[in-house]
Amino acid sequence: MNDSLDASAAGSAPTLPGEPVVLLKLGEVFLKGANRERLTRTLVDNLIAMLRDVAPARVRLRHGVVVVRANDRSEETVAALADRCADVLGISRLHRARRIAPSMEALDAAAVAMLARRTGTFAVRARRRDRSFPLTSEQLNRHVGSTIGTTLGRTVRLREPDTTLHIEVDAGAVFVYCDGVSDGDSSRGRGGLPVGMSGRALVLLSGGIDSPVAAYRMMRRGMRVDFLHFSGVPLTGPESVFKAYALCSALERFERRPQLYVSSFGKAQQQIRVSSDERNAMIVQRRLMLRVGEVLARRHHYDALVTGDALGQVASQTLTNIASQDAAVSLPVLRPLLAMDKTEIIEQAREIGTFDISQLPGDDCCSLLAPRRAETHAKEDEIARIERRLDAVELAETVADAVRPYRATRERRPSRTESTLNLPAPTAASINAPTPSARTSS
Repeated sequence: MNDSLDASAAGSAPTLPGEPVVLLKLGEVFLKGANRERLTRTLVDNLIAMLRDVAPARVRLRHGVVVVRANDRSEETVAALADRCADVLGISRLHRARRIAPSMEALDAAAVAMLARRTGTFAVRARRRDRSFPLTSEQLNRHVGSTIGTTLGRTVRLREPDTTLHIEVDAGAVFVYCDGVSDGDSSRGRGGLPVGMSGRALVLLSGGIDSPVAAYRMMRRGMRVDFLHFSGVPLTGPESVFKAYALCSALERFERRPQLYVSSFGKAQQQIRVSSDERNAMIVQRRLMLRVGEVLARRHHYDALVTGDALGQVASQTLTNIASQDAAVSLPVLRPLLAMDKTEIIEQAREIGTFDISQLPGDDCCSLLAPRRAETHAKEDEIARIERRLDAVELAETVADAVRPYRATRERRPSRTESTLNLPAPTAASINAPTPSARTSS
């Protein structure tokens, strides 16, 4: 019996052997058949980019499992890496594991050391991905279970044990971790698809509760999103822009360095007020916002627009009015919250960390045209007549020309090249400054 087993038998919890690592399971990504290689490559690239802000690390894909190793091999660094991995979309499960040598002596020592830190019944679940390893999965279960029972005096319980010891055998390494009833080395990831797999979209970000949740749900389906915010400047202050910037920074947990475009929309709203009757003003405004979004999308190569509309939530979100808004543009308008109620949306906003930001004070530009009684069934001929007076197509181009870009960033250590590429955060002076008219494409 080696020293580790002797220490455990004597009643003291031994130091865990091996290297601390993070194992990531891919979930839905692993079910994608012919597209699996492209999906996993995108996921690994996203992980490398996200973890670069935390600590130097190595990311490797092994037999459908991603292994993250800290360069300094410290427990603290691995914990920080695991915390960051928890927000990378496309991952279904995370395991804080030990990487040990592929030998029975090392495996016995690691298994006993892990179980010595826990109490109650146990079970062993082994998976042998490397077929050259001398023991099969079932033989590993029996051998390691017997060693733990003999050394620690623990009882095996195959159904609903207090602790489950997992063993994953790969070529050149074995990974070991525990799941417990009250604690464990595993946690649930966010699932979904890796950001960037499903195209690019421009999210109309209001600063309220709904649109950040809509953005997150599209990210989770593999879309890379950037944001367009309409402020009421110069009719309102710049507070809503600061909220939008804060929301983008909060959502950077899930997508690295999203772009924020800001439109000072107040003068366009004045033109709408003059050209439209009160009941239809909100629909005309929302159609104009979509038109501006489409102009930017064409210039910057986005595949779709995204809004936080939920069916029937407000007057502009009746089925008739949604159809009227969609008719203003040719790009797809995605509405991931369409069938959700407000309670569900608020719950998800809290979970992703945007709810408190959305509750901060700030004038919403939509409130400037809020009617006492809004039209719930917009009529096509009335809207067309108003938009002819407004010259909506030309106005959308003019508004898009004046849009300002900002790059949302979290507090982190930028790379040498990134520090020169970051666009500044919005300031009151930059928001209110005039913008030269110049229609350019990128």
